[in-house]
Amino acid sequence: MKTTLDIDDTLLANAKALAAKRQTSLTRLIEEGLQLRLRSATSMPRAKKRKIPVYKGRGGLISGLDPMSNKAMLDAADNDA
Repeated sequence: MKTTLDIDDTLLANAKALAAKRQTSLTRLIEEGLQLRLRSATSMPRAKKRKIPVYKGRGGLISGLDPMSNKAMLDAADNDA
């Protein structure tokens, strides 16, 4: 099938040079590139859903510490070190 593509001039020049170096046609080079891209797209495993780890231990904030105050949190961290 014939089709028309708009390809960047530099990319086209590089593709033509590679086709000539490999002694193949530009059409064949483009077909191989599309086949590789399509093959890799279908063979890529889907990302598994990951569970976010949740700490289930004991503890928590010091009694009276305001968790909404950055200054209070930093002060408590400095005193604990």
